[in-house]
Amino acid sequence: MSLQEKHCLVTGGAGFIGSHLVDKLIEKGCRVRVLDNLSNGKRSNIEHHEGNQSFEFIEGDVADQKDANSALADIDVVFHLACLGVRHSLSFPLENQRTNGTGTLIICEAARQTGVERFIYCSTSEVYGTAETVPMNENHPTKPSTVYGASKLAGEKYALAYHEAYGMNTMVIRPFNTYGPRSHYEGDSGEMIPKSVVRALAGKEILIFGDGSQTRDFTYVEDTAQGFIAAAESEKMIGQVFNIGSRFEISIKDLAQKLVEKVGNADVKMTFTDDRPGDVLRLYSDPSAFMKLCEWLPKTDFEQGLDKTINYFRNHPFGIDKLNQLEIGRNWKI
Repeated sequence: MSLQEKHCLVTGGAGFIGSHLVDKLIEKGCRVRVLDNLSNGKRSNIEHHEGNQSFEFIEGDVADQKDANSALADIDVVFHLACLGVRHSLSFPLENQRTNGTGTLIICEAARQTGVERFIYCSTSEVYGTAETVPMNENHPTKPSTVYGASKLAGEKYALAYHEAYGMNTMVIRPFNTYGPRSHYEGDSGEMIPKSVVRALAGKEILIFGDGSQTRDFTYVEDTAQGFIAAAESEKMIGQVFNIGSRFEISIKDLAQKLVEKVGNADVKMTFTDDRPGDVLRLYSDPSAFMKLCEWLPKTDFEQGLDKTINYFRNHPFGIDKLNQLEIGRNWKI
């Protein structure tokens, strides 16, 4: 199925990955509607599309039945990315589940009532928990260590149940860690790479939670977004679960050192602090099944992606001082 001229809904489309997906869909000739309550997303991420007749923004909540029904009207394809993240779930587990679990069920039902052609659910590598074997393919056990991971796994099961029970054309994508421009550096949605870049550009120490031996598998955001489009256009994806990743791992300590070198401020130090509760210790993807099925490959080299990310924050319209004020360091409470 070609997405060109399809009417697509992107929940969470004002967020990090969602806004890049919106860009790719508009480029492809789709009509795009975004549903986002702006709890994590930003209007600035999508404002360059305002005035485009192929773009529409609805400020609303995926866990609100009325908002969901309004957003699904006349939609052909749903990309469900709206969620609350890992650190948020440590402080607000019930709210996290409401958005990630119940919100997904509400969107699924609204999509069923509308009769959408495809439903693509954005899951996460956090559903696996810490790697027991590597590289991690889709048959790896799912043992989430946070409410975030558990609620995203529940969302997977809802999406797949709608395929089994109602014949809805649902599919699940599990992205491993995504990075790039527009990534979250502030609040409880802040991620390691953007937080560290902002801190290093401001001349502050980079924080490492734990001993830094944790590993992650990073994919540049535009490659992740293109993966979602490849999935949506594949008939063989329906009813299936696939990983998106880059097939490599880097430790958090080594990544922090690399960022210090790339920012070019020799005075920036690394500070080791308390472990984050429920932290996954190792993630290393095996996306070979998805690569083969959808003929997808990440195009952006990790070093190039880091350079693009650093340049984005270095030239951010807020300026480094403002960004530094919004970056809160230890971004969870228990």
